[in-house]
Amino acid sequence: MTLSLLALCLGCALDLLLGDPHWMPHPVRLIGGLIEKTERLVRSHCSEEPASLRRGGAVTALVVLVLSTLTPLLLLLAAQQISPWLRFALETLMCYQILAARSLYDESMKVCRALRDGDLVEARRAVSMIVGRDTDALTTEGVAKAAVETVAENTSDGVVAPLL
Repeated sequence: MTLSLLALCLGCALDLLLGDPHWMPHPVRLIGGLIEKTERLVRSHCSEEPASLRRGGAVTALVVLVLSTLTPLLLLLAAQQISPWLRFALETLMCYQILAARSLYDESMKVCRALRDGDLVEARRAVSMIVGRDTDALTTEGVAKAAVETVAENTSDGVVAPLL
């Protein structure tokens, strides 16, 4: 347990120092791909009836939750069998990968700098990198609101939830 807490602290420190490791496949992208493939497979076996779609959704959720939990668990258990230090290193890397505090800060500050410089076109471009909506028609106030909303939401999703 002590090594796991230390792995979490080191993972946090790595995230704050380095940001997202772009050279590695990101767990959230992998899970997103799993969701997409599972949903496609499940939908091919469902009718368009609401009850059938609900069952399909439940199957998709169950498959994704089980695989997303078992995969890191089994990797950590296998690493533990080889060496507790290998497990510690892997756990540290996993903690580093799932946190997004630095990247969230870096991307939101690009929006802030563009707004501060009065460059609305650049602010829109920068905010488009962190929001999932069309930013072409946003006013300065709209860009600022979109950035603040995204930082709040992603702090929950990319920092608080993974830490817990």
